[in-house]
Amino acid sequence: MKKYMLLVVTCFATQLFAQQQIKLETAKFKTGDNVEWKNLLTDDSQWGSIKSSTMWELQGFPDYNGYAWYRFHFFLPTSLKEKSLWKDSLRIFLNKIDDNDETYINGTLIGKTNGWNKVREYHVATNSTFLKWDADNVLAVRVFDGGGGGGMYGGVSFINMMDIIDGISMKLNFTANNGNIELHNALSKKVMGELYASVINPENNKVITNINKEIGLIANEKLSLPIINNINNRFIITATFKEQQTGKTLNISETTPYILTPLPSAFPKINGAKVLGVRPGSPILYKIAATGEKPLEYKVKNLPKELTLDTNNGIITGTLPKEGNYILQLIVKNKKGTATNNLTIKVGNVIALTPPMGWNSWNCWGLSVSAEKVKSSAQALIDKGLIDHGWTFMNIDDGWEKPQRDANGKIIPNEKFPDMKGLGDWLHSKGLKWGIYSSPGPLTCGGYLGSYQHEIADANSYANWGIDYLKYDWCSYESIAGKDTSLATYQKPYSIMQNALAKQNRDIIFSLCQYGMKNVWEWGALVNGNCWRTTGDIEDTWQSLSGIGFSQTKQYKYAQPGRWNDPDMLIVGMVGWGENLHPTRLTPDEQYTHISLWSLLSAPLLIGCDISKMDDFTLNLLSNDEVIAIDQDILGKQAHQVIKNSAYQIWMKELEDGNYAIGIFNLSEKYQTITVQWSDMGLKELTAKKVRDVWRQKDVGTFKNNFSTKVAPHGVTLIKVFDK
Repeated sequence: MKKYMLLVVTCFATQLFAQQQIKLETAKFKTGDNVEWKNLLTDDSQWGSIKSSTMWELQGFPDYNGYAWYRFHFFLPTSLKEKSLWKDSLRIFLNKIDDNDETYINGTLIGKTNGWNKVREYHVATNSTFLKWDADNVLAVRVFDGGGGGGMYGGVSFINMMDIIDGISMKLNFTANNGNIELHNALSKKVMGELYASVINPENNKVITNINKEIGLIANEKLSLPIINNINNRFIITATFKEQQTGKTLNISETTPYILTPLPSAFPKINGAKVLGVRPGSPILYKIAATGEKPLEYKVKNLPKELTLDTNNGIITGTLPKEGNYILQLIVKNKKGTATNNLTIKVGNVIALTPPMGWNSWNCWGLSVSAEKVKSSAQALIDKGLIDHGWTFMNIDDGWEKPQRDANGKIIPNEKFPDMKGLGDWLHSKGLKWGIYSSPGPLTCGGYLGSYQHEIADANSYANWGIDYLKYDWCSYESIAGKDTSLATYQKPYSIMQNALAKQNRDIIFSLCQYGMKNVWEWGALVNGNCWRTTGDIEDTWQSLSGIGFSQTKQYKYAQPGRWNDPDMLIVGMVGWGENLHPTRLTPDEQYTHISLWSLLSAPLLIGCDISKMDDFTLNLLSNDEVIAIDQDILGKQAHQVIKNSAYQIWMKELEDGNYAIGIFNLSEKYQTITVQWSDMGLKELTAKKVRDVWRQKDVGTFKNNFSTKVAPHGVTLIKVFDK
């Protein structure tokens, strides 16, 4: 989460506009601040070069907080006006900027916006005297970054003219097995045009469906046209709407949300981690995760006398006062059969023996989170069956605190959370754990109260409410640290809070959120952190996902049970950081890559979307027990990058059973056949390997020297290789 972010307003562009554009792909870039850098004639020849689509840290620039400038040089042709029916307004679309910006053309301020995650779109009258038509111009963007990732991101910026086509929107909508093209005319006049659409099988470029149709949209009309009635296969749908009067077009191209994971069997199956870590005397809450035709009956053999099982819902509660390993046999029955599995409860000093799995409110609700929304999300997690696959944490992020503490210095929830303990008791009764959010500084990222100098009081409050997880975000602690950038300064606030948590009568997972500063993976365990952010905030774009996910190359040797590298939350489903949610901008293939890579990385898996609006594709994506098992493997090793080139990467993770999970990732824009040589992976060459497709949950054969697979653009083949 970003620092000093006081307001979140989300806007989502469903498509880029196909009329004539001036693309602002690359800029001159310099950190620091000088008001003269806004001017046309500033000499920036010695500045660095940067793309407008990705934060500066992900492009090799240092992790820098403060002011920086982007300068885009562009030629402004009069043809841009001449080809537009409406000739009075120039649009400058900058996508998103982290955190604040002031934007100038040729030294004149055209707009400014405070707060991250807002789309920047400024309009300039075409007769403005500072514009230089048929000549060179400079767009200068002064950016302030308060911490974490910084700069421009979210896609390429551009300049174009406002025109009729801007009043038309077009998108693809998928429901159940069907896909429709939806057109909307937001103008107060009728718009005519032609629609061209096709469905293509990208593996052989075969056209499945074609549409060529004249369309008339009256004022404010919405029109839905069917395009496909079978989306269980991977198809590409492209559509173009050509507006009749100007000839300008809208274009969209999407991959169908094809489903790979088979539906759960009616026979009972026990899922979830095989180990639970608790401290002596701490309350135990464990929900047996199991699928199968309901109703299910739960039993446990070797259940210690201090623990109790609710046989109706499979929730184990109680406390174990003595250190040691307690091996329980879990039994789940229904009318189809019986499933058994072992659970080891390790009573000792280490908790979070597998990466936490659950939900966090930030990527969905932002600062608008409330108790009502948390409860509705929890109920949706139960109703949609995610709890049966091991998803158990419900974490409240920023936005729950009152502006002042009480007379005794206790933190007070605001009006959105009238009864914190009651909320926690309700969640616990459902078999769910829950988390809270704070900062070691005076304020949180959203400007709410932090825990600075109140760590013991806040930890006491968390324990009294029944909190199971604390996300502790660096935020305004930077104002306390000042210019002291020593390792001790970065460790200090986390050590203070951990000491406070250790004094409580319950286990609270400690999540360090400080964006990987000072290589936190090297010292997070020293302050008894259970997981730690290794990067800046993630966004729902391929640039952000791939930049973060495939950069986790140095951290793998620090991952182990109770200590997890955290590359940030999941960006699938309906996200938006506030009330205006949108479907993730990741393609289905990119989403398969996302979940596969995070599972290989042994990352905490925290859903960030509105669970109540979760579609079948997203639900299927998050309920593949074989994929989840890779993340939850009790050996606790993180995958390492074995092969890297410009076209693809191969990552491998050692598993507790002596076998391996391998992710084969296509980073290119085209289908690729990729071959994995067992010798390159360090496996025994002369022994034939059984290979299982983890997403499809089926064995694909035995292979002696290598394995080849055809991988979709930005997609993945995730396999388990049996070496033993």
